[in-house]
Amino acid sequence: MAAGCVHLSGALCSQFLASVDTLLFDCDGVLWKGDSPIPGAAQLINRLQECGKRVFFLTNNSSKSRQMYGDKLRSLGFQARPEQVFGTAPCAALYLQQEAKLRGLVYLIGGAALRGELQAQGIACSGCGPGPELTPGPGPVQVWAAEPLDPAVGAVLIGFDEHFTYMKLCRAARYLRDPACIFLATNTDTLLPLEGGGIPGTGCLVKAVEAASNRTAHIIGKPSTFMFECMVKEHGIDPSRTVMVGDRLDTDILMGSNCGLRTILTLTGVSTLEEARAHQESDSTDCHKLVPSYYVESVADLLPALD
Repeated sequence: MAAGCVHLSGALCSQFLASVDTLLFDCDGVLWKGDSPIPGAAQLINRLQECGKRVFFLTNNSSKSRQMYGDKLRSLGFQARPEQVFGTAPCAALYLQQEAKLRGLVYLIGGAALRGELQAQGIACSGCGPGPELTPGPGPVQVWAAEPLDPAVGAVLIGFDEHFTYMKLCRAARYLRDPACIFLATNTDTLLPLEGGGIPGTGCLVKAVEAASNRTAHIIGKPSTFMFECMVKEHGIDPSRTVMVGDRLDTDILMGSNCGLRTILTLTGVSTLEEARAHQESDSTDCHKLVPSYYVESVADLLPALD
């Protein structure tokens, strides 16, 4: 059985927080659900910072910019600045500019916030928005297959897109026939958690394009290590004194494991304690990476240790 999955409370919680300088928090399902904050979450974040801890917010959601996340955090009572937010939208722009050395345009399946983050880094893109209306009449498949492509496109980037269509799928797959075309996705979350249930997430769109193009996207968001690497570069974080707090085993906890961090699973979101225990009892090393170091019912359970 893998070590970990310890209930974090009482004296153990106080000892643990004393060993930590930096806390990384997922947002949806950890600090809020929809537009409703998790009770006590804002008080925890504010108290941690009063105690001298560094706090950052990591999100796979590409539909909001850093500024928009900063505004939402403050509106819900969290003391936060946009520079504390690391999301897949700004990090995707950084990857294309700094790592992939993109030349040309991006064909974007994504929303306005993602487009804005690309443009802020000087990256031009096409494809965002609902797109042109389809022309009624016979033979639309032949029209889509013969549609001229923009030769300046050097990358396809997929984020959350409420205007995703079959035409966009066709265009992306055709661009990706060129092996030199960069294939990037913000995240592979298949569920977008909302109050009262959830809806299909970005990962569903990514899987569709991967199947259509017979290629695999490079992923920016959790569980990839890239966002954390951006944070280390920008803020000089010490992994040995950092903890990742999240509600999903396959993104938050796995990213923490991939980055050599200690992890805390909060049970206010997607993953359950039973799922964590099942991974803990598995003989698979890959499953063990999904086991959190600790768990809490809610992030608010950490508050008493700061009194």
